[in-house]
Amino acid sequence: MTFDARLLTGVGVLAAVCEAGNFARASEVLGLTPSGVSRAVARLETRVGVRLFDRTPRTVTLTEEGQRFYAQVMPLLSGIEEAVTEAAGAAAIVGGRLRVNVDPWFARMVLAPHLPDLLSAYPAMSVELIVSNHREDMMKGVDIAVRFGPAAGDALVVRKLLETRVLTCASPAYLKQHGIPTKPDDLSSHDAIFFRDPLTGRPFPWEFFRGAERHEAHVRGRITTDDPSTAIEACVAGYGLFQSLELGLGPWLSRGDLVQVLPDWSDEMFPLYAYYPSRHLPPAKVRAFMDFVASIANPPSLWKAGEKPDI
Repeated sequence: MTFDARLLTGVGVLAAVCEAGNFARASEVLGLTPSGVSRAVARLETRVGVRLFDRTPRTVTLTEEGQRFYAQVMPLLSGIEEAVTEAAGAAAIVGGRLRVNVDPWFARMVLAPHLPDLLSAYPAMSVELIVSNHREDMMKGVDIAVRFGPAAGDALVVRKLLETRVLTCASPAYLKQHGIPTKPDDLSSHDAIFFRDPLTGRPFPWEFFRGAERHEAHVRGRITTDDPSTAIEACVAGYGLFQSLELGLGPWLSRGDLVQVLPDWSDEMFPLYAYYPSRHLPPAKVRAFMDFVASIANPPSLWKAGEKPDI
């Protein structure tokens, strides 16, 4: 049977009349005129095909059929009210399962170490992570997706969470053997580890920014990957140079496993965006996750521009 919204409205008016005792008091509760209440009851009686109220100038009482109908619909009205209350709680209380489709670099280097803090802050919430750098169907079955790179997805709400610098790094052993490049053109004589762009399927170009200056370097290399962990470990092992996001790179830099090169040319910023289906009343767990990401993902600069790597 096709759902008739007027039927639900009529049932609500019926309940108000029963609780108030007459049409006049019910009209005050509902914000309607007495005649409006009377018409709503008449439409309901026509819809169900029986007389629900016996009417006198002073009172209205349920007929026998009305009593049976009222007894049957009241549990349904209570169920609707409970569902509304539960949904309202989801908008105000951080709880339930949060399903996140998240970029691999961010998932491994930034989010995973902070997951205990997230779950400690919201003990009623659990987290399900899908780790992928692909954008096709990234919202399938999830509450929110997190991706680096330019914003995309016209049908989605997009919120920029942060921006992070793009750094060029290498292992001390590699630089000791091959020398330290001092300008982007020096990279033509170095080996590079390429990272595949998930949008194009091709390696990211190597670009360098210094203020308003932009320089695209010609680099060569025999390793291309779409996994950031693989690229970092190959860089640490001394294969060549790698361009990485500053966000999450701190452990390797602080230990000295990697050092930054060409620090004067590291002004490029790369954005991280959150995607979710609707701007209208997103659940509290989605808002809490976005705020949490913003709170953990604003690292201070790890060194000054122009500082020489210690090799």
